[in-house]
Amino acid sequence: MPSTNDPADEPTEEYVTAFDPADGRPSDAVVTAVATRLERDPTELSPLYDAVDPGALNDLVEHAHRKTSDSVHLVWFTYEGVSVGVRSDGRIQIEDASTAS
Repeated sequence: MPSTNDPADEPTEEYVTAFDPADGRPSDAVVTAVATRLERDPTELSPLYDAVDPGALNDLVEHAHRKTSDSVHLVWFTYEGVSVGVRSDGRIQIEDASTAS
């Protein structure tokens, strides 16, 4: 049994938001979500393509959303010092990169 002081027991701060995958681009939603989580203006962030190919992200989520209604696909990457998870159902999860598993 882990001790009460085990850092692995500490909850990670996460931020969860969503977009409509049928009507929105995941790449735009990621930039907006990360800016909101970091309390910064989206124009102050580095270009998303420094972390992930925005076109590929958009294509992957669009294809997965269109082709597989009974399962959800997930892509994780690091952007602006946070771990970003984008799901094909439109959910975006952002965690501190140092504590994300």
